[in-house]
Amino acid sequence: MEINIIGTGGVGGYFGGRLLDSGANIRFFARGKNFKCLKKNGLKILSAKGNLHLKNIQVYDTNDVIFPSADIILIAVKLWATDDAALLAKKMLKNDSAVISLQNGVVAIETLKKVIPESNIAGGVSAIAALIEEPGVIRHNGEMASLQFGELNNEQSERLEKFYNICSGANFQSTIPPNIKLAIWEKFVLLCTMSAITTISRLPIGPLREDPDSRNLIQQIMQEVVDIGTKKNIEFEKNIVENKMKLIDNLPEQMVASMCGDYRRGLKLELPWLSGYIFTEGKKLKIPTPANNFIYSVLKHHSNGEHPLIQN
Repeated sequence: MEINIIGTGGVGGYFGGRLLDSGANIRFFARGKNFKCLKKNGLKILSAKGNLHLKNIQVYDTNDVIFPSADIILIAVKLWATDDAALLAKKMLKNDSAVISLQNGVVAIETLKKVIPESNIAGGVSAIAALIEEPGVIRHNGEMASLQFGELNNEQSERLEKFYNICSGANFQSTIPPNIKLAIWEKFVLLCTMSAITTISRLPIGPLREDPDSRNLIQQIMQEVVDIGTKKNIEFEKNIVENKMKLIDNLPEQMVASMCGDYRRGLKLELPWLSGYIFTEGKKLKIPTPANNFIYSVLKHHSNGEHPLIQN
């Protein structure tokens, strides 16, 4: 089975590296300095689950014109790059290829549908704290590392069963959940909340969850995401906010969301697809979302990178 990974950052680099190390046929797609370092030095992964240095990997520049086709195409770019990634994935399709977004948020699949046949799209969820420490080097923080993926109609398929079997031989957890859309939204409840609270405060989750006032804000952000999802016919478990708060209480106290890291480095933010999405959908659906509205209204000035008036 041929597997193409569009985006060799924290998510694509880590899971792709583990799959390659297990013997899978992996091709990486990257750009800029990251591509040049991967081509020259290979891929390095620094992780408590075991370091890797994979030399002579198959890596392609996303600016190339011709790309090899694949059975599985994983999308692992930032949300603002989804349109370009979808066009690349379209060039890699076989008749029965599965394009799986491992991105944050809940809108990537709809973006893919604009250029890729729905029959070639499957849903995916990644759970990991990893980033590019330097070009060609992935730093995995903590031990959390898992993938979920499934057909959009929740039926079993030969292509995803084969992919699951390959993932089962790698050094991370993988599952095919009974309802992939629900799994995507369940991640979004936590991800949107963590992104909002750690980015606006520029603090790790530890002190935020311990302070009564910020803890109440965390719960309010989360409840608003659940309210929007429920209005969109997502059937969450009854105590989802309570259960996600328990998960937050067990996260490493120094953990921050990837968006917080992007903010600190003056990079573009995924805000419009996170709290910005809740802000927009709340208006459309006439559902009050004051906490996410506040987060979005403050942070939107940094969505395209560091504000020009702020000097280091």
